[in-house]
Amino acid sequence: MNKDILVIGGGIAGIQASLLIAESGRKVYLAEKTSMIGGNAIKFEEVFPNMECSTCMLAPKQQELLQNANIELLTLATLKRLDGSPGDFTATIQVKAGYVSPVDCIGCGACYEPCPVSVKNPFEENLNERKAIFVPCAGALPNVPVIDTDNCVRFTKGEDCTACQEACMFEAIDFNQEDKELQLKVGAVVVATGFDEFDVKDLPEYGYGELDCVYTAMEFERLFASNGPTLGELTLRNGETPKKAAIVHCVGRDKVGYCSGICCMYSAKFARFLKHKIDGAEVFALYSDLCVPGKLNERFYRETLGEGVSYIHCGNVKVEKNSKGAKVTYDSAGKSESIDVDMVILAPAVIANPDNVALAEILGIECDSRGFFATETGSLAPVTTSREGIYVAGCAESPKDIAASITQAGAAVNKIISTAERASVPQAVED
Repeated sequence: MNKDILVIGGGIAGIQASLLIAESGRKVYLAEKTSMIGGNAIKFEEVFPNMECSTCMLAPKQQELLQNANIELLTLATLKRLDGSPGDFTATIQVKAGYVSPVDCIGCGACYEPCPVSVKNPFEENLNERKAIFVPCAGALPNVPVIDTDNCVRFTKGEDCTACQEACMFEAIDFNQEDKELQLKVGAVVVATGFDEFDVKDLPEYGYGELDCVYTAMEFERLFASNGPTLGELTLRNGETPKKAAIVHCVGRDKVGYCSGICCMYSAKFARFLKHKIDGAEVFALYSDLCVPGKLNERFYRETLGEGVSYIHCGNVKVEKNSKGAKVTYDSAGKSESIDVDMVILAPAVIANPDNVALAEILGIECDSRGFFATETGSLAPVTTSREGIYVAGCAESPKDIAASITQAGAAVNKIISTAERASVPQAVED
């Protein structure tokens, strides 16, 4: 049985799985489709229930991964084929050219400013702009920029632009780099492709896209982040500081048909952000249902109530423009009520990574009806899939918080190692 392992996805679950596998002495190939590791968790400023600094928590693991001799990180990498059988898979990985040498680049950033192209930055939820040569955010790891060929004038218009190359004194930029295809021999695969947010544009009653004062949860995360587009200054698109905010829970829950299990907790975190950051801020949490399982989460919720956050049990929420920013109407206790606010934060449902269905076909496994990877026998086998040797961890399997993602990554690795050890034991032969 081949001891090398392929991990797909460089978020918190993929990082944890890679480190644990490497600790066992096995070789790990970590394939991440973007140019950095950390996944969605790296976008957070703090995480519940202990309000830990997310970067402080993740950065040591990122550095450990980058320095681990047993881990080979492949960024801009996607799985194209998986052939073979458990213990003897051949994975075909396509690695896109980034046009910057990770060996020669020191991450100084001198190449950014000369670039003539500015585009919206998806990592920052399009709240600011980046250049066609970029790192997604300050502190990104690996700290090596890549060229966005969809927007670089050299690649889109055929112009002989060498502005970034001329600015690099270390000759790290190489326009002759090409995409490459790797054939990796591995014994097992861990799938940790993370999650996405429900598209709130599908629910026009919340005013997203029409009202500048309406934000999604991930947009708010980046607004509050010290390395985000406003460097942690909580300002609205109009440049003003919000004084009265409404947080709308369960956005899209009826559409997806399930409770994501973490939205109430991150909404409580947002309420605390506002209370701690802005003196005298009024915060209203509009919910149809509350999900705060576990003793730590319950304590966190109770402490949030103690901060003076107003929780309102309601339904039929609608957001409309008014002179103060937005008028939020809702039904509560059989009556129609409303509040005027200058900021609305929507807490969308957590949905599956849209790449899951195509990846499942390549891997020869199944997704459930909601697009998450299906496990073999539900709660009795939370990491095994229908194909032996393929395991799943984190939000690729279902919505969950960081602690649960790390736990499931550990379970997947334990399953791989125990299966390999059983396979290596000679079978008894009867006389």
